[in-house]
Amino acid sequence: MRRSMALMLSAALLAQTAQAQSGSAPPPGDWPRYARDLGSTRFSPLRQIDRGNVGKLSQAWSFRVRPEGGGGLVGSSTPIAVDGVLYLPIGNAVVALEGHTGKELWRHPVKGLARRTVSWWPGDGTLGPRLFYSNGASITALDPRTGEIDTGFGKDGSVALGVPYASPPTVYKNVLVVGANVAEMLVGPSGNSRAFDARTGEKLWEFNTVPQPGEVGHETWLNDGWKGRSGTNVWVWYMTVDEKTDTLYMPVGGPSANYYGGDRPGANLFGNSIVAVDALTGKYRWHFQTIHHDLWDSDLPAPPVLYDAKVGGRTVQALAETGKPGLMYILDRHDGKPVFGVEEKPVAAADVPGEWYSPTQPIPVKPRDLVRNHWTPEDIVSAADTNEAHAAACRALLESYGGTFFNAGPFTPFFLHEDGGPVKASINLPNNGGSNWGGSAVDPESGLIFINVSEGGSIGFMEKRKEGADYGRGTAGSEQLYDRASLSGPGAYSTFTASYEDENGRKVTMPCIRPPWGRLIAVDGKTGEIAWATRLGVSDDLPEDRKDTGRNNGFGGPIVTAGGLVFIGATDDRRFRAFDARNGKELWEAKLEYSAQAVPITYQGKDGRQYVAVMAGGWGAVSGPQGAGGKPSNNESLMVFALPK
Repeated sequence: MRRSMALMLSAALLAQTAQAQSGSAPPPGDWPRYARDLGSTRFSPLRQIDRGNVGKLSQAWSFRVRPEGGGGLVGSSTPIAVDGVLYLPIGNAVVALEGHTGKELWRHPVKGLARRTVSWWPGDGTLGPRLFYSNGASITALDPRTGEIDTGFGKDGSVALGVPYASPPTVYKNVLVVGANVAEMLVGPSGNSRAFDARTGEKLWEFNTVPQPGEVGHETWLNDGWKGRSGTNVWVWYMTVDEKTDTLYMPVGGPSANYYGGDRPGANLFGNSIVAVDALTGKYRWHFQTIHHDLWDSDLPAPPVLYDAKVGGRTVQALAETGKPGLMYILDRHDGKPVFGVEEKPVAAADVPGEWYSPTQPIPVKPRDLVRNHWTPEDIVSAADTNEAHAAACRALLESYGGTFFNAGPFTPFFLHEDGGPVKASINLPNNGGSNWGGSAVDPESGLIFINVSEGGSIGFMEKRKEGADYGRGTAGSEQLYDRASLSGPGAYSTFTASYEDENGRKVTMPCIRPPWGRLIAVDGKTGEIAWATRLGVSDDLPEDRKDTGRNNGFGGPIVTAGGLVFIGATDDRRFRAFDARNGKELWEAKLEYSAQAVPITYQGKDGRQYVAVMAGGWGAVSGPQGAGGKPSNNESLMVFALPK
């Protein structure tokens, strides 16, 4: 059977190789990368499904995933599509599926876990195409025709990473680029990005995400805070490349520890930065830092999208980057300079002993803030917004902190709380909100950038570490001095939410700020203005006239098509939706068994039909009331939709 499948796939894959090596865009019917193209646009030229007929979309087939130990990280996986065949990691295996039927063509068993996505290398004209996946410890190459290991890569088909990276490489020409999933500890393995040869597995380059002596940015680490520093890594599972200039754009996360930086005074480059390097050599080109000295765990979770636009009468080759603070930075992708302006604005400082506070933070002039970042008592949810039980739980939460709070707008710091002393709690918005790893999509024809955001926050203070206390994120027992505290225990992560029991005794958890709690937004990349914004998600636990709240959508993101549609799951309300890209009007909705907290794709099957696929499952996707998540589903399914025949 594998031999016959290999014969059927060979001719198409060889054609793909020739086209990919020429540097042209992907074939219209393919989705060969996580974000479809190197510019991470997530734009498909397919238009069979359009505004006029999307309402007729129905389920074509599904593929049930039952991973062993994969949990929610498998539920957020996204397939790729090449010549009508889907390739998908399902935890304990990688599978190839016939795109128009869902028929399994082959299955490759994985030692460990493969998740998120797989990477396609089209070959080099001598060597044929390869699929790459990571199990965290190594990268393995597969023959996409058969699913068998390609032993010509590395040692017996694999290359050991040394530093873990639980995602596949970003492929550009014959280069495989990987980030690092290092633990968020003060001292530990570096979070450097590395590159390997797609043909041999040979290591090509390594980029120091914490600049070493003599390197650009080293001076931003005072008092030797750079030594042995961990974190400061590209933990997301794809990066963006400008193939016209061979430039790779890396979204570097914040340095460890997450909430205390007294041992790392200074701005801490390249933490929370877009870093542009030569994709072939790793040589530094430029950087732009979005947060100086991060004290909020506000990583840059997704790479930028690339687009060209007429701005002020001239064509600008731009990139747009959005992160957890809910701020979008639009930069010239050749030098990192802001297209619509960025101002260094003064921000507040707190009183944690030994802490270093940046006096300013970079705030874009345009677009304006995509989420709320100021708090007043009028922002607390009311019974008219949700119900009295929820509103009362939110009032009780505030009262338990003493009833008075500090908020100074964006980048509000946390103050020290001494045992037995008075409480001065901070409310920080949109901490635990904004835009997460779902990232953006852009329509190159209209210049509209689509981004989903969650409205959220955190409440709490800092305290001295207590011996034996678990401060979350794997830092128990570390030398970290301070971390966030909350009512649920020393240092526990405290989101600005509250729970109540409904009439059936079920626990329901919702945010304590007034709705909307989630939105889909379109930004005009030509002007920097918000073109439209619409609520994304509903609260099924509320009465019909109050359901339109928007929902948490921190996982998953949008795609856009030439048919004028934006497809997105992302929300925790078990829906998959299509919106009119022109105005944000919802045109179609499918109710799912589990939430679709992954990035969807669209492709053309061998039968000539356009399909839309998304993985349903993942964190917060279990049955039961909304907001009771935090538990992974063990029944993820790939859901595939098409128009009726």
